[in-house]
Amino acid sequence: MAVLGVVIIDSFYILLAIFRIASVIDKERVKLVLKLFGAIIVAIFGLHIIVGTFGWEVLPNVSLFDGIKTENSFVEGMILTASNPLTILFWTGVFSSKIVEEKLTRTDVYFFGFGSVLSTIFFLTVIAVIGSITRQFLPVFIISTINFSVGLALIYFAFRMFFKKT
Repeated sequence: MAVLGVVIIDSFYILLAIFRIASVIDKERVKLVLKLFGAIIVAIFGLHIIVGTFGWEVLPNVSLFDGIKTENSFVEGMILTASNPLTILFWTGVFSSKIVEEKLTRTDVYFFGFGSVLSTIFFLTVIAVIGSITRQFLPVFIISTINFSVGLALIYFAFRMFFKKT
């Protein structure tokens, strides 16, 4: 149920990213700015994940719903996702980079958005299942190593996107 709550809020943020970006993707100068913006946002998220493995913070931890407690995992998933305004920045960065890198049309952007929602459902469900199974025996070091690797992959993707010829 928590995954469904997260997916609903992520879908809303994805739609916001699509509508904001789709309205301006036809201009070359805008594509260059989107490429830079997307690369920076993705790199910052990668860096945030990497330094988080050491207990440091790059991005502020903003919570719009402090003090709200519920026993409902669906509502908690929605609140957790909605309380992180950086989520909209993440999705905007992802869509910006894909539009520029793949030269997506408006229709392609909508299909990419739909695929993003489906992949969010799939991967969050898989992660929830794996996490519930492995939390009893997986050492914190392994979890940190996995997080560090994800951060490196995001930074690599950001650099690759930034330096790719359009």
